[in-house]
Amino acid sequence: MPPLRRPSIMQTMTLPVRHAPIIDRTDVLVVGAGPAGFGAAIAAADAGARVILAERFGVPGGNATVALVAPFCSYFTHSSFEEKSGAQSFFPTDHGVGVPVIAGVLGRLVRNLIASGGAITPSLETGYVVAYDHEICKQVMASMLDEAGVQFLYHAFASGVVPGTNEVSVIFESKSGPQVITASIVVDCTGDGDVAALAGAPFEVGREIDGHVQPMTVYFRMGHINKDEFFSYTRSNPSQWRGAHGLEDLIKKAKQSGELDIPRESILLFGTPRDDEVSVNGTRIIHVLGTDVFDLTFAEWKGRRQVAELARFLQKYVPGFRGAYLVQSGDIVSTRESRRIVGDYQLSLEDIFSEKKFKDVVALSTYPVDIHNPDGAGTMLYQLPPGSAYSIPLRCLFPKNLERILVAGRCISGTHEAHSSYRVMPVAMALGQAAGICAALAARSGTTIRGVPYRNVREELLGQGAILEI
Repeated sequence: MPPLRRPSIMQTMTLPVRHAPIIDRTDVLVVGAGPAGFGAAIAAADAGARVILAERFGVPGGNATVALVAPFCSYFTHSSFEEKSGAQSFFPTDHGVGVPVIAGVLGRLVRNLIASGGAITPSLETGYVVAYDHEICKQVMASMLDEAGVQFLYHAFASGVVPGTNEVSVIFESKSGPQVITASIVVDCTGDGDVAALAGAPFEVGREIDGHVQPMTVYFRMGHINKDEFFSYTRSNPSQWRGAHGLEDLIKKAKQSGELDIPRESILLFGTPRDDEVSVNGTRIIHVLGTDVFDLTFAEWKGRRQVAELARFLQKYVPGFRGAYLVQSGDIVSTRESRRIVGDYQLSLEDIFSEKKFKDVVALSTYPVDIHNPDGAGTMLYQLPPGSAYSIPLRCLFPKNLERILVAGRCISGTHEAHSSYRVMPVAMALGQAAGICAALAARSGTTIRGVPYRNVREELLGQGAILEI
């Protein structure tokens, strides 16, 4: 049965006036408990604010847990970019020795995951990515939020914003009907910039030429693989595996036989804490937008059909996968790109590659410009120079025309090209930490987000273990 499509002629209905209870008032309200929201909530609480974290699902983590995205991409500097053909690894081989540029909340999370047996320590052998267990990540994140004193409301979807002179009220849809939470400062960590957009902030979508965004992906895991058999194949066919990605010839063969119809030319397989398991990044759903319910519905349907195709492809064509099975797929499709809120500063590609030093830096990143073709096969990947990192200014978190709402994560202010770099989970968490601190300081001093001196944000960031220069 096909997914419901947008009607060609849209009829409308006037809804009756609704009354909603104001269920709480707080210093800081964080909307969205993904990597950015997790970082924001803990940082704001550590900075002394009373924090409520509202989340549409029933667990924290967002892409990091619910969507099954993995691993945490490298947040270390690079020193080498020469990939190793025929690599005997399910991790990137193009990295070289590096040093971390993100710590703070992310560093604490990674340490707790490792201590819980839920992650592999990032190292040269892992290409400095962090392979982790999604179920343990849910538990560790929940425990860290509890320890920080963050209150939370699950199964609450932001649907409206009512701005006030000294506060902001956010309306949430729930099983109990509409609920309202009022806060001195709100941090929008929805990924799509939902709250900021509802409040009237300007935004951009997609690339400048046509508005198309990067494809969506349904992630999944395959278990019971035979690594020895797989790596025997890669030794004999070194051009087909470079560590974490490859298999172009087998994909081409399956496409020619009509057994695979996915618009990409290679597949990504990442190691996990389980020795006989890999995380698969291989589906690609194009020309869909994560803020459109019809597109999202289609993407979920199409993505799961692609998961089934890829699982069959791996089992039939790829040595070492004959006895493998599909362990789990993400509960939701993962969105790479949707709204980019226009802020006081828009980060650009030139800023990234010139390593522009901002006086109001709040986060660093080393992740490359990584644009998955919005129209189909192909990925444009541009690495930063060896040993370098670029900075992201606080002004990218300040939506134009709004005084009591910040944004954090992939919806901050930047161009389509720059967004392809800062969109990844470690950077989102670092940006969330910065936004949470700014929000807490604004609430504590009774001012707006722009009324907080940057030096105070910087001091608190450094006190919480953040890295702002290398």
